[in-house]
Amino acid sequence: MLLMLFQQMCEQSGQQKGNPLLSLLPLVLIFVVFYFLLIMPQQKRQKKHQKLLEALDKGDRVITSAGIHGTIANVKERTVIVVISDGVKVEIEKSHISGKLNKTNSA
Repeated sequence: MLLMLFQQMCEQSGQQKGNPLLSLLPLVLIFVVFYFLLIMPQQKRQKKHQKLLEALDKGDRVITSAGIHGTIANVKERTVIVVISDGVKVEIEKSHISGKLNKTNSA
């Protein structure tokens, strides 16, 4: 809306020459809006997920990005071994762990 008003004012002024920096104002405003609405929240989510991955420990109940629930049996540098059922162990990349389950949330 603000951008359309600014564009209409520029069209009405016609031959008047204004400050060339003023023509960059809409572009700067768009960048600021994108930063606060898209970039900053994504960075916060990434930091929170990284802290979660660093805090993984043996015995934690987790859920993967594929929806598999299990208990961590071993933590390696880049992977974790998750016990899904009795005798069923799966090695999963840490980045695919989407969350840690509380003791009350265990299924």
